[in-house]
Amino acid sequence: MKGLIMSRKVLLVGDGAVGSTFANDLLQHVDLDELVICDVAKDRPVGDSMDLEDITPFVGETNIHPGEYSDAKDADIVVITAGVPRKPGETRLDLVNKNVNILKSIVKPVVDSGFKGVFVVSANPVDILTTLTQKLSGFPKNRVIGTGTSLDSARLRVELAKKLNVPVDKVNSMVLGEHGDTSFENFDESLVNDKPLRDYSEINDEVLSEIEADVRKKGGKIISNKGATFYGVAMMLTQIVKAVLTNQAICMPLSAPINGEYGIKHDLYLGTPTVINGEGISAVIETKLSEEETKKMLNSADKMQEVLDGVNLD
Repeated sequence: MKGLIMSRKVLLVGDGAVGSTFANDLLQHVDLDELVICDVAKDRPVGDSMDLEDITPFVGETNIHPGEYSDAKDADIVVITAGVPRKPGETRLDLVNKNVNILKSIVKPVVDSGFKGVFVVSANPVDILTTLTQKLSGFPKNRVIGTGTSLDSARLRVELAKKLNVPVDKVNSMVLGEHGDTSFENFDESLVNDKPLRDYSEINDEVLSEIEADVRKKGGKIISNKGATFYGVAMMLTQIVKAVLTNQAICMPLSAPINGEYGIKHDLYLGTPTVINGEGISAVIETKLSEEETKKMLNSADKMQEVLDGVNLD
């Protein structure tokens, strides 16, 4: 990754609902020189490139065009949203076998192009696919990032803000672990208006269980009503890419490489507070957890490793 980015270029792989929404968000939040869009459906990037051109008079000129993986050779970031979407009733882990083969077909040609930037992964199951992207690419772990539990955490903050009738930016609470069924909320350490969450009279274990269930079910409800979730994760992607391109250090709960944090012995990526900047991941933070929460984090890592053990990368 270049220490000082002179020409900002992003290659997007996957032009479905998430990818196209991300492209739109990115152009509105980042001064970008070039955006290349790749998809197996070749017509869609052509149409999206022309459609996105129409916002450049309002957000600034960008060279937007369809392309191939070989275009990654001088890109700063490759964003992977490609994959089979989750169906109603299907868990993110059900997607593993479907999406691992898709991932293989992407990472190798991108690396072969001479790409030296940062991979950002949002395809599900994101922790698994981020781990496999690093293994397939052979890239240093700081140059592979997954969206992790950033979307789950945003949903949690929204629910807590509604419950306590406070602005969402006053809620400091996260979902950690897998972006999926073994995730958990760090309620014991959460703050609202700089006051411990559990000190609020409206909060008790029953209420927290309801909030946890609402956060966990929200994605499925969105999918059952409109077919896919994309606004939230697209904005998460935009924040990550902006931080890397502008070398702006931010901290988010992302899929990050675990190296003994929380007592985890597995070599994998998992959702934890992560500092990112122009070099990719600059710090993986082992946040304070209660004893019960630590058990949940370890369980999440064990479940992820069980899935990884069954993946064939040959």
